[in-house]
Amino acid sequence: MSTLIIKELQTESEIIEAFPIMKQLRTHLDENSYLDLVVEAQRMERYKIFALLEGGEVVAVIGFKPMITLYYGRFVWVCDLVTDTNKRSNGYGEKLLSFVQDWAKENNYESVALSSGIQRKDAHRFYEEKMGYDKVSYVFKKTL
Repeated sequence: MSTLIIKELQTESEIIEAFPIMKQLRTHLDENSYLDLVVEAQRMERYKIFALLEGGEVVAVIGFKPMITLYYGRFVWVCDLVTDTNKRSNGYGEKLLSFVQDWAKENNYESVALSSGIQRKDAHRFYEEKMGYDKVSYVFKKTL
């Protein structure tokens, strides 16, 4: 079994290396818009993006940002979590989400939250049954 490494993506080349995996989740993005959004979010929103590498190859990606709101208090919001379609069910998502939970605890955040598309039943089962997350709200969006 290859060595698994979790690495923060900070340079443009590192961020671009993760694009083929992120594209599987964020299908509406092209490489340039993806890179622009990640760089801006890192600069403006304290967004962090980490890749799980197996044998030097990106197999899963997670993006998150620390936040403070009156509803959740101090928490970490998981913006993006995706494992390569060909590498699913190997524990990679669990490893990355556990990493973020540990990061949150170490940095004095009270919880980790995320949203997941209504149609993503397998993801919901993963979050609730495997990772112990509670379904606490609906997310509403209006495109302007």
